[in-house]
Amino acid sequence: MKTMPDATEIAPGIHWVGALDPALREFDIILRTANGTTYNSYCVRGEHGVAVIDTVKASHADEFFARLEQVARYDEITTIVLNHLEPDHSGALPELMRRAPQAKLYISAKAQLMLKALVQTDTLAFEVVQTGDAVDLGGRTLRFYSTPFLHWPDTQCTLAAEDGILFSGDAFGCHFCDARLFNDRVGDFRFSFEYYYQHIMRPFREHVLEALDLLAPLPLRVIAPAHGPVLRDAPQSYMQRYRQLAAPLLPNEIGAGTRSLLVFYISSYGNTARMAQAVAEGAESEAGVRVSLYDLQSSAGLPFVDLIEEADALAIGSPTINGDAVKPVWDLLSSLAVIKVCDKLGAAFGSYGWSGEAINMIEDRLRGLKLRVPIKGVRARLIPTEEELARCRDLGKQLAQHLTGNLERRVISMSELLAQESSHA
Repeated sequence: MKTMPDATEIAPGIHWVGALDPALREFDIILRTANGTTYNSYCVRGEHGVAVIDTVKASHADEFFARLEQVARYDEITTIVLNHLEPDHSGALPELMRRAPQAKLYISAKAQLMLKALVQTDTLAFEVVQTGDAVDLGGRTLRFYSTPFLHWPDTQCTLAAEDGILFSGDAFGCHFCDARLFNDRVGDFRFSFEYYYQHIMRPFREHVLEALDLLAPLPLRVIAPAHGPVLRDAPQSYMQRYRQLAAPLLPNEIGAGTRSLLVFYISSYGNTARMAQAVAEGAESEAGVRVSLYDLQSSAGLPFVDLIEEADALAIGSPTINGDAVKPVWDLLSSLAVIKVCDKLGAAFGSYGWSGEAINMIEDRLRGLKLRVPIKGVRARLIPTEEELARCRDLGKQLAQHLTGNLERRVISMSELLAQESSHA
């Protein structure tokens, strides 16, 4: 009785030789994997040699070598390609190169910076490739396409040109283990495909769109990713879905030139809510900015991440309770790891009873997420005074002016700078 499936033919002379991990339930801490995953590796045979494209996680190396040995001898291997150096793809590389020392390793320019750290050896010989480079296996050509940040800086795709098979690395993949392997044979994996995109590719959607522009003109018959099913049925539809997921939607809704500010708040006794309303009023006084106001109370699960991804700025209001901002605020901020927020504008405000630490804590977290926080936050002890509400309106107006480029230039004194620094100490 077989304990595992054999190497699987994708096209004549091209085989899947990866490994199955059906029991995996969590990947890289942040991803749930209800159906496990696959570590996909591929063997490509030409007239003059054999190429291995990606390897597997070290814990599953025995499976990989067993399948590879079904379709190739080690002395036939002339080429090893790593599209991505993450350990789940490079784990078996040192042993593969020990068994096939004559093989040449091909990686991207940025991968060479990570190679030593990941495989922990100085002895690996390699060649750097970029878009347009190719390797001739004899009757089969491997062409390389640089696709950085899908999802690491080193990522690339490799095309078996004569066969129209794109070995896409993590792009177009998902954590879904099914020994039937092909997308037209496995179970319904759409939820895994979309979940994987949202958590792995979404923060790099600008790079996704650049990669799609590079890859879409290729006459593809199959997309063979590093995880999940091999996409031999309607492979272009998966590229189209990536484009839909990566395309910005808000500009179509608010028009070119209009900027978006989101004001989030949570309020124990209505005081921070009044401040939030004042921030929104101040921002709305500036033409060319659309302001949206959201109460975080009982709003868990709402698609705020989608809204923030499209917005230009966000202001967050929280009371200070037990020397901290409240949990819904931290939940919102922690959810931003899956999108690109760097260079957006951020601000904080809130009411407090005793110490008021929440505002500085929120500002520090915004800066840690690489948002720009150009305006000092507003704090109000308990019920905000009219003067404090005016400061909130000014905060909103200044944020809007930063967005529109209409901010008045002003001279900041050294004493003011020192006062700002001491407030964040």
